[in-house]
Amino acid sequence: MDKVKIALQYIMPKHLISRLVGKLAAAEMGAVTTAAIKWFIKQYKIDMSEAAQPAPEAYPTFNQFFTRALKAGIRPLCDDKDYITHPVDGAVSQLGPIEDGRIFQAKGHDYSSLALLGDQADDAKRFEDGDFATIYLAPKDYHRIHMPIKGTLSKMTYVPGELFSVNPLTAQNVPGLFARNERVVAIFETEIGPIAMVLVGATIVASIETVWAGTVTPPTGQDVFTWNYPTEGPEALTLEKGAEMGRFKLGSTVVMLFAKDALDEFADGVEPSSITRMGQAFAKIED
Repeated sequence: MDKVKIALQYIMPKHLISRLVGKLAAAEMGAVTTAAIKWFIKQYKIDMSEAAQPAPEAYPTFNQFFTRALKAGIRPLCDDKDYITHPVDGAVSQLGPIEDGRIFQAKGHDYSSLALLGDQADDAKRFEDGDFATIYLAPKDYHRIHMPIKGTLSKMTYVPGELFSVNPLTAQNVPGLFARNERVVAIFETEIGPIAMVLVGATIVASIETVWAGTVTPPTGQDVFTWNYPTEGPEALTLEKGAEMGRFKLGSTVVMLFAKDALDEFADGVEPSSITRMGQAFAKIED
C-alpha cells in the first residue's frame, strides 16, 4: 500500500488539486465551512482550547481556522540568550551537520543545500559545514512560523517545484524531496551569522505567506525569483526572537540552515521524531 501511495503522488496533478483545495479553503461557505472545520478538529484531534478563538463558528473560512492564532502566553518564549528557539509546532524530521554540501533527508536519501536554496551559489556557500534542522508540521499543528532568534531580512527567493506530500512516508521514499518541492527561502542576518528559513510547499498546501510580502505563492511559476532587502536604515526589516515571520495554509515543512560554528549543541531531547513547540529551547549558541 505504501508503494501505491508513493506511485500515485508521481502521477496525480498535484498543483491542480492543491489550487482547487486552496480556493475551497479560502471560500466563505457558512454552515458548510463550519461543518468542515468540525470534521477536521475531530479527525485530527485538535486541541482548540489553545486557540484564541476556540469555537469553530468563529472562522468564516477554513484558511482562517487553519492559520488560527493561539491564546496569549500559551507558548512561552525561552528567554535564555544562549539558546535559539523552536520556530514552529511540529516534529523534528532530521537534524545535524551539512556535510560536503549535502543535507540528510532519510535513510538512503540526501540532497544538496545548493538545490534547496534555488541554486543560489553565494547563499549555499554561507552555510558550508554548518548545521540544518528539518521540522514537519502535521495537519493538527499550529501553522504560524516564528523567528528562532532576532534577525534582519536580507533576501527572499521563490523556487518553483513539485508539490509532493512531505509526511514521513514520502520523505523516506522520494529522493531530494525538500529540494524538488516548491518553496520560499528567507535569509536573515543574526548575531550568530546567516540563518535560512526554507518554507517548503506540499500537496494541498494552498499558500505560503510571509509577514513582509504577504502571499508569495500562489500563483506558481517556472522561474526562480529573488528579492534583496536592505539590512540597515529605516527600510530594514528586523524581527525579534519569537516574532511571526510566515504561515502555511495547509501543512508542510520548515528547513533551517545555520552557518558553520553558529550552534554549539541541540537542546536536551531535540532529536529526530521529537515533538517541537514554538518558543521552547532548540539549540545552544556557540560561545
